[in-house]
Amino acid sequence: MGKEYFAHKTAVIDDGCSIGKGTKIWHFTHIMPGCEIGEKCNIGQNVVVSPQVRLGKNVKVQNNVSIYTGVICEEDVFLGPSMVFTNIINPRSSVIRKDEYMKTYVEKGASIGANATIICGIRIGKYAFIGAGAVVNKDVKPYSLVVGNPGRPIGWMSEFGHRLLFDKKGSAQCSESKEKYILKDGVVNKIKDAD
Repeated sequence: MGKEYFAHKTAVIDDGCSIGKGTKIWHFTHIMPGCEIGEKCNIGQNVVVSPQVRLGKNVKVQNNVSIYTGVICEEDVFLGPSMVFTNIINPRSSVIRKDEYMKTYVEKGASIGANATIICGIRIGKYAFIGAGAVVNKDVKPYSLVVGNPGRPIGWMSEFGHRLLFDKKGSAQCSESKEKYILKDGVVNKIKDAD
């Protein structure tokens, strides 16, 4: 049986990887041993996916991204051009710390902008939106909009990627999808329609 994914002829895919059906891997990308890549992912040009990284279904990885060991991305995550994850808090060239890799979790639907840096050991909540160039060193709440260095929350985003403007009652509506959200005690949740 032939492979059910596409890999450009310049891509390097090491043995022991699991790559889902319909995934596309582009020019000069290196997928290292033990990676799990879900269905319908798109891995751009010049990307490094280190050993044991897990990417869920429909993850979009833009060009020049480094995803290091310890990173887990759930489905529908977007990783912008040249963003980078880290996996050691205190790296030194002369000190081997491979047994100290820290886990970083990116939950479903989160987007990380171009040139952002994600410091290891944190969790980025579902549908969070990390602005271009941000340096994120703390956990990010679901639906948060985070910008700057160090990264700081400045608002909230819908699942469609639009700014949510909450009224005095803590209600907001996405301008595109018309889905409704509620903000209570610093936590945003989407309101599910009654059946």
